[in-house]
Amino acid sequence: MRYSLRQLEVFLAVVRAGSVSAAGDVLAMSQSAVSGALADLERQFGVQLFDRQGKRLHLSELGRAVRARAEGVLDQARELEGALERRDVVGRLRVGATLTIGNHVAVTLIARFLREHPGAEVTLSVANTEEIARRLSNFEIDVALVEGEIDDADLEVTPWRDDELVVFCAAGDRRARKRALTDDDLREARWIVRERGSGTRQTFDRAMHGILPQLQIALELEHTEAIRSAVRAGLGLGCVSRIALREAFDGGTLAPCRVPHRDFRRQFYLVLHRRKYRGQALAAWLTLCREESL
Repeated sequence: MRYSLRQLEVFLAVVRAGSVSAAGDVLAMSQSAVSGALADLERQFGVQLFDRQGKRLHLSELGRAVRARAEGVLDQARELEGALERRDVVGRLRVGATLTIGNHVAVTLIARFLREHPGAEVTLSVANTEEIARRLSNFEIDVALVEGEIDDADLEVTPWRDDELVVFCAAGDRRARKRALTDDDLREARWIVRERGSGTRQTFDRAMHGILPQLQIALELEHTEAIRSAVRAGLGLGCVSRIALREAFDGGTLAPCRVPHRDFRRQFYLVLHRRKYRGQALAAWLTLCREESL
């Protein structure tokens, strides 16, 4: 074999970090050692894996073509290492989730996964849909559960679970007592909503089709709890997932508003990179997610 696992590890670290020096920090290697390992790999095969632009390195066409295979080889090597050490574990799993799913769904799934596979190593990254898609495309995470729609040919997007957004207000707000809010009510309200790039914002904008430019967006916030707090303080109406509002509705601190003529339904999605190696950990997670969707 004309390459080593260490060379592949260096190659992938440089891909993610974008420079030799940053990759060295990640791998605890000197800059010269990283440069040497990368140069040896390219020289052995007479190829160029990166295009050099100053100190920044960008994948060449060949580098992009072999990256997923290199990721798969290292994943399989880790599984083999575990088998040789006689560790009965599924291995490492890096899960990404958007905010609502990360705070209200994913942790429960991870708890069940760890009960069934006690030796597994699981990490959870939470961000908006746009950022989670970027990390998945960059092989920084293995699998994602997202609220928003993704249009990326490299990513496999599968509908997972149904969800619904709810318009809500502070407890005692007169709008909670109305049989239904009209479009005029929606236009007159001040809104506290999620930021652009989030799945919740995608659904909100689509639901408000036809009157969206006329809405008064008072605040755009990245966290659901911040939106709930702002609405509770009487700053306006909010619109987030029903699963993020159950406790507040039950406790009487927030109240739902009825908007029956607007469609706030949406899907949660299970997302994978099409070329991602599906080892034991990922296969076990996919099975669990499919069981939970039933």
